[in-house]
Amino acid sequence: MNNPRLTLALDGDGALPPAGRILVIGARGDDYLDILPKERVTVVQGFRPDHDALATRGWRVVPDADDAGADFAAALILLPRSRSQSRGWVAAASHLVAPRGPVWIDGQKTDGVETMLKDIRARLPIAASLSKAHGRIFRFDADPVFDDWREDVFHPAPGFITRPGVFSAEKVDPGSALLAAALPENLTGRVADLGSGWGWLAARILERFGVTELHMIEADYAAHLCAQHNIADYRARFHWADATQFRSESKFDAVVSNPPFHSGRAAEPALGVAFIAAAAGMLTQSGRFFMVANRHLPYEAALARHFGDVREIGGDGAFKLIAASRPSTARPAR
Repeated sequence: MNNPRLTLALDGDGALPPAGRILVIGARGDDYLDILPKERVTVVQGFRPDHDALATRGWRVVPDADDAGADFAAALILLPRSRSQSRGWVAAASHLVAPRGPVWIDGQKTDGVETMLKDIRARLPIAASLSKAHGRIFRFDADPVFDDWREDVFHPAPGFITRPGVFSAEKVDPGSALLAAALPENLTGRVADLGSGWGWLAARILERFGVTELHMIEADYAAHLCAQHNIADYRARFHWADATQFRSESKFDAVVSNPPFHSGRAAEPALGVAFIAAAAGMLTQSGRFFMVANRHLPYEAALARHFGDVREIGGDGAFKLIAASRPSTARPAR
């Protein structure tokens, strides 16, 4: 996606150091980065589809700032929606970039860029700023004065940790809670949790002693790391992967999912439809699919297309719980 602010701000003498590595945090898979010298750039992107799309385009991509190395000459941060996550990225960049190196921050007004500008200006001078296309890009010189902005660790439930930006980071998602309560006690065999997040629903699945393996498939690297910390059960298998593209060595006896339906701020029910298709392809012919969804989302046609038997098994005014069996889409195992 082309961003005129980046082009205007960075396409000029002195905008970036003439040598040295450049750190980019938060670029999406289709973001326009060609204004940057690709051979000098390391991109931090932990969402697997965006990570893979950037890598396919030839960028060096790592899933976490801790994997990026150090001694960068400059940084560009593309703001996420989460304020605490944004602050964590600023703190990380301020330590990874050489002192006085330029740190550029770009974001939409709806994602809090004006608040971020105000918060940083209270600590450091702003060296440059440009407002365009409902957003802003600005620059400050790297200085390790943001240690108190390092990413918090949340404790959304006893024994669990999460990080800023992770889905439902501060409390158990009510849809997941409804789904957990509705899962049958006789859940057995190999089970997959699509979009497993930080592991709360997975822990409830593992309370079923008939489950022999639970494959936790999560595209968000931060959530994936949290789940590895939160779930110590020997039956758990952790996969940092796009659930809609995941391939297993053999089929599953059950698939459980609280699928996402947002990409950024935009609602995209197609994500849930893709999860339904993926679940059908992962199951044995006798396998069962259990999902929770916001009640207004139009998933019925997709469920009927991929399963021979679809039933609503509960829910409330906000959520519907679905059980489906007789999968009609046979995806081969890897």
